[in-house]
Amino acid sequence: MRQTGVMAWVTGAESKADLLMEAARRAADFVSVERDRPVVPTAEALDRLGSITFNATLDRPLDAQNVIAMLDEIGSAATVSNTGGRYFGFVTGGVEPVGLAASVLAGAWDQNTALPVMSPIAAHLDALAAEWMVDLLGLPSRSIATFCAGASIANLTSIITARDTLLREAGWDTAADGLIGAPPLTVVASEEIHSSAIKALRLAGLGSGSVVPIPTDRYGRARADAVPTTTGPTLVLLQAGNVNTGYSDPFADIIDQLDATRTWVHVDGAFGLWANAAPERRDQLEGIARADSWATDGHKWLNTPYDCGVAIVADPDALSQSMRMDAAYAAGTGGRAPMNLSLQMSQGARAIPVWAILATLGRDGVAQAVERCCRHAERFADLLGDAGIDVLVPPVLNQVLVAFGDDDHTDAVIAKVQASGDAWMGGTTWHGRRAMRISVSDTSTTADDVDRAVAAIVAAA
Repeated sequence: MRQTGVMAWVTGAESKADLLMEAARRAADFVSVERDRPVVPTAEALDRLGSITFNATLDRPLDAQNVIAMLDEIGSAATVSNTGGRYFGFVTGGVEPVGLAASVLAGAWDQNTALPVMSPIAAHLDALAAEWMVDLLGLPSRSIATFCAGASIANLTSIITARDTLLREAGWDTAADGLIGAPPLTVVASEEIHSSAIKALRLAGLGSGSVVPIPTDRYGRARADAVPTTTGPTLVLLQAGNVNTGYSDPFADIIDQLDATRTWVHVDGAFGLWANAAPERRDQLEGIARADSWATDGHKWLNTPYDCGVAIVADPDALSQSMRMDAAYAAGTGGRAPMNLSLQMSQGARAIPVWAILATLGRDGVAQAVERCCRHAERFADLLGDAGIDVLVPPVLNQVLVAFGDDDHTDAVIAKVQASGDAWMGGTTWHGRRAMRISVSDTSTTADDVDRAVAAIVAAA
């Protein structure tokens, strides 16, 4: 009889290798048919999820091989196929094959990258990938990048750094004295700034209720002619890539109006910042390099495995002063220490898949991937427009907004397409009107995928 429970795992390297080989075999089988699967799980697959709880409990553990088999046989069918080319929801990226493979190897290494001494290979690739990211995204070479869980955390990291720097320049030490009694700090933001930036303001102790909004135009861009005049320390939040339309704020025109000595400009560019990596789209971000910090995702347009975000700060010392921590057991390790550049101490090696993808694609490959998604978005708009469907905003990046008559009918069409299994798009409300939101973020998407999705939409309409 095979052992169960904890002892099933403590059987030496051979057993560990066997488990990894079995998991790898099943994973390879899964990805080999990912483009043939329905985009969403079937009702039967969802019903089977309950058997996981039925078959395994804390008081009745299973053999490790059986656990892997159960994960595959029940779990694989209950996944959303966001890597199969026809998932267009939530700006969810697919995965580059080399990034997936690198993450498998990195998972076997299981490195904690808090300090260079804890993983020389992870530290080396972290520094290299960070340098490449700054270069690829067209940001000032002195800038420093740090990897984190996603753009939400990158926004928080950057906003905390901005808060501390602005208050320090006003004579207040946030690290020592906290925020009670601190000088006032004004926050100005596009009225359509992403909700993750607003959440970051709350978590940073700046609140969301006192934000001074910049009105936006019909494309969701902050209006340069409506930027408020402020006095004292000011944090300005702008965005590259409106989450609905893909349009970016006019950075140069807005920054020209600001007092550089008392203002910190942060850009939420979860996906839109990647336009700077594509020569044909770069003009949309004119002036963005003049900001003080930027947040983006690797797991959106670079198609890294989940999760991967990047915070980039123009002044490395500012980031270090906000994020560093002192501990006797961590002193004297030297080098670039991720724990002193981010919110976490212990952290996984997110930079390894990033490095693998950048090393494989290179500058031109990344540009082509971004441009390909943009062209697919244009194809969506053209084909749906030709079918008589209302395209609300001309696409400039990877986002498309369409509507189908009244709000109820639009929601009904969205639900039909989602249930079809042929494609998946979400809904949103754009300037008071319900709309289907199409986001082309999987770099494996093909023109045939777009055509199949369009056919499903037209049939549902």
